[in-house]
Amino acid sequence: MTLLNNHRTRRRRLGVAATAAGLLAALLTAGPAVATPDPGDAPVTSEKVSKSAAAEARAAIEAGEIPGQDEIVHSDNIEHLVNIPKDALPGTNSDLAFQGKYAFAGNYDGFRIFDISNPKAPKTVSQVLCPGSQNDITVSGDLLFLSTDSSRSDNSCSSTTQPATEKSSWEGMKVFDISDKKNPKYVAAVETACGSHTHTLVPERKNVYIYVSSYSPSATFPDCQPPHDGISIIKVPRKAPEKAAVVNFPVLFPGEGPDGGGNPGGPTNPGVSKTTGCHDITVLPSKDLAAGACMGDGILFSIKDPENPKIIDQVQDNVNFAFWHSASFNQKANKVVFTDELGGGGAATCNETVGPNRGADGIYDIVGKGDKRKLVFKSYFKIPRHQADTENCVAHNGSLIPVKGKDIMVQAWYQGGISVWDFTNSSKPKEIAFFERGPLSTTTMVTGGSWSAYYYNGYIYSNDIAKGFDVLKINDRRTDPAKKNRLDELNVQTQPDYFD
Repeated sequence: MTLLNNHRTRRRRLGVAATAAGLLAALLTAGPAVATPDPGDAPVTSEKVSKSAAAEARAAIEAGEIPGQDEIVHSDNIEHLVNIPKDALPGTNSDLAFQGKYAFAGNYDGFRIFDISNPKAPKTVSQVLCPGSQNDITVSGDLLFLSTDSSRSDNSCSSTTQPATEKSSWEGMKVFDISDKKNPKYVAAVETACGSHTHTLVPERKNVYIYVSSYSPSATFPDCQPPHDGISIIKVPRKAPEKAAVVNFPVLFPGEGPDGGGNPGGPTNPGVSKTTGCHDITVLPSKDLAAGACMGDGILFSIKDPENPKIIDQVQDNVNFAFWHSASFNQKANKVVFTDELGGGGAATCNETVGPNRGADGIYDIVGKGDKRKLVFKSYFKIPRHQADTENCVAHNGSLIPVKGKDIMVQAWYQGGISVWDFTNSSKPKEIAFFERGPLSTTTMVTGGSWSAYYYNGYIYSNDIAKGFDVLKINDRRTDPAKKNRLDELNVQTQPDYFD
């Protein structure tokens, strides 16, 4: 692990100083290693688009139909307070977590800790070099957890890329002690089958359980064999995190044959991902519930016994959903919003050709009681603004904005920006605010935009893949009551009971 402390000036990347012991001088010239990309959420890529698509993008900008390159536009009720560019970690920015006055920002090259006690002027507290996509990040007490879903030479923070076909390769969970935010310490690692694309915490007083989501097994991968039809569950003792270990691998998609009982994908269901694991899980501990977005399936399950989750219902949408990506409950736990990451986050899907029902959110009501509850589809939601064909845009990570009696959510859409929308009426969702930048390029598909957009203690925080860390404020009578709600900690995939 390399700790990179940075003394900020107004000029980007000026004054970077390495303070951790053992930092090699070569790192200062070569920069952090770039992690090997994995399917699902795409890394930064560049790809020329057709001349006609480029011409259409330029024409749309000239006509005022979309913002100009890098131009910022937003609704009147959103204020852009500040942007903090990337610094010592140049890789793809990923997820966010929060604790007290701190924000924790994942990056394919490691993670960065911000002091957000003044949201208008966040300050970098520390930057840790520890490559391994996606570096999905969460915090609980004095512990920070980091997902590694790229095949590495070992479990250290100085590892290099290595083929998954080699038995010695490593992927899984890393655990850090963050009792000193200025000097995080790497304390444990747990290898998990097929790595850890994302993870979700189920925290208890003495232990933290981690639900590890991963997918895409292969007969050629010694540590990622098919069928990979479940999740790894890790138990981490708070007082002895070095004893963290996998305690179960529950099968979520039981079935006959080599592929289990999940969605078979194509050619049976053309254009739909075959289910070979889960992409992301959201838990609602106050209700002992979890919702899983599992490639070709959406699931609802009970976590009364966190080591032995139990499936309640399983749904598919083989018409409009290509890749079940993430899930969010409403506060009453009678709805789930599932997202479809059509194109894996690297494609232009917010356009007239794709339409309003694909690459969108699916809103499901939860009806019934106990183990007889069912997920019932109600409607789709997609941002109402078309994007250029050079902009990757699709439904991605978001969180509730806690307003009693209302179901309101803020959500990232990559280069589609950030949308605030109301799904109180499950059948008629509507956008109430937005923020976006114009395309990164009018000639080339360059992956960028907001990976995660979350509401925390009165502000919206976004981790932009290319542009860095953004802070926004929404001023609207429909969301103003949420400003009174204060949390000590927020991992969005571990949904709090906001009004308890």
